[in-house]
Amino acid sequence: MSSGNDCQLQTLTKPALGEREAAELVDRVFGLKVSWIRSLPSYDDQNFHVRVSAEGADEYVLKITNSEDSQEPDLIEVQTQAMMFLSAEGFPSATPYLTKEGNIMSLESGGTRPGSMKYMVRLLTYLPGTPVAKITTDAQILYEIGRLAASVDKVLSEKFQHPSVKSLHRGQFIWNLANVPLLDQYIYALGQNKYRAVVEQVIEQFKGKVLPKLSSFRACINHGDLNDHNILVESSSASLENPQYRVSGILDFSDMSYGYYVFEVAIAIMYMMIESPDPLSVGGHVLAGFESVLPLTAEERGALFLLVSGRFAQSLVIAAHTALLYPENKEYLTITAKSGWKHLMTMFEVGQEAVEKTWFETAQAYT
Repeated sequence: MSSGNDCQLQTLTKPALGEREAAELVDRVFGLKVSWIRSLPSYDDQNFHVRVSAEGADEYVLKITNSEDSQEPDLIEVQTQAMMFLSAEGFPSATPYLTKEGNIMSLESGGTRPGSMKYMVRLLTYLPGTPVAKITTDAQILYEIGRLAASVDKVLSEKFQHPSVKSLHRGQFIWNLANVPLLDQYIYALGQNKYRAVVEQVIEQFKGKVLPKLSSFRACINHGDLNDHNILVESSSASLENPQYRVSGILDFSDMSYGYYVFEVAIAIMYMMIESPDPLSVGGHVLAGFESVLPLTAEERGALFLLVSGRFAQSLVIAAHTALLYPENKEYLTITAKSGWKHLMTMFEVGQEAVEKTWFETAQAYT
């Protein structure tokens, strides 16, 4: 999910190509004949799963980027190069199929009329697996996801180089966890209820307790959206009763930006809580996996509760706002809200001290 480099969410135009138009696009831009195509759910881009009659890997995702982000080719270029870099480093990341001109992406018109919006188009390898959202998570896969989150950020920050890497300094980008205070201007979308009061509390505590500490956190490049739909898994055991999962795919690099290591683990914890029957226990397992690669400092650990709460607030407020703009996409936009509100309210009812105690004691048991 992404919304451009500033916080003006309403300026975005989501692509709306039909399946026939998308298939013609694949033929025209990439020189491949589509034998099968279906639309995939998406936040503010448009994605299609396509099969083509060609040698080798014949399944792809056609990714058509929204109008606003399409105006930032440097950003899309560096995100795509990061995917290629991670794949070369052994991570299960998609790679682009080149256009007929040999490029990783192409700016294409979204219609035949003069003045039609232009959208950046890429064709990415299709990754196998089941989204974490569709499995019953256990301690083993939560630990693996924590380890993955740390490993991705660490290798990107230590080894990835690209002339446009500075475009990942995204300032007012609404999904960067440092920008929780920017939610003030979208909170109206919640109406007047108990949920709004909790979000206002999160924002105020974030301003007072997290922002002053940012300079003490270790900076890095964040994937920024390791949610339960962006991590794919496959079972590595034959047992149906006791499946051992491994990560088979990392999706959607559109929220990549410079941030801090602790942001990534907070984001992963929040999204892994969404599907869990015991959400408050999740954080310790994810944290243990993360710290097996990158132990947090005392300052970073001290901010974790408010960072997780801040991501809940971002997800819930931005989804409510975007659903007002795109009511036809409301069901997908509000996936997180179904259990997100309940989990955020529970965190604040139980309290920071008790939640942290659960997380840190669970993580400690791994050492």
